[in-house]
Amino acid sequence: MQSVYIDTAVVSFLVARPQAGTIAHQWHIWTEDWWRMRLPFFECLISAEVLREAAEGDPEMSRQRLAALSTLTVLRRTPAVDGLAEAFLSAGPLPQKAKADAVHLAFASVYKINYLLTWNCKHLANAVIQSRLQPVAEQRGYRLPIVCTPLQLMGTIEYEG
Repeated sequence: MQSVYIDTAVVSFLVARPQAGTIAHQWHIWTEDWWRMRLPFFECLISAEVLREAAEGDPEMSRQRLAALSTLTVLRRTPAVDGLAEAFLSAGPLPQKAKADAVHLAFASVYKINYLLTWNCKHLANAVIQSRLQPVAEQRGYRLPIVCTPLQLMGTIEYEG
């Protein structure tokens, strides 16, 4: 079974209720579809960083995010994760304010997870940033996971949504 690290943006769109007709609403629909149809086919993993971020903000939305994450396996933070996250930040393509994003990517790399699922296209699902961070990971004996959105990880299911 392949593994997927689910970042906070995914669970945020899962429980969000954005206005119909917006791109956010479409992301919500695709996220619900992935959660319902594809999640059972993966070993789904998160970190305490995901739980920390999910707990922030509106109390009711936070409760819903944490409930959705409650059955997923939480990975243990290690010095290797911290070291790789710091290396990603030091390399330049990620700003210091994206520390949590570097941590998510480091978790997925260190634990050799197949996919990092996200809607964060600014820092994570970003081909330019990935191409600059791949050598950083390789220099430390890791490889980046495939970073993708729920829509990109739908597999061979016909999507009519």
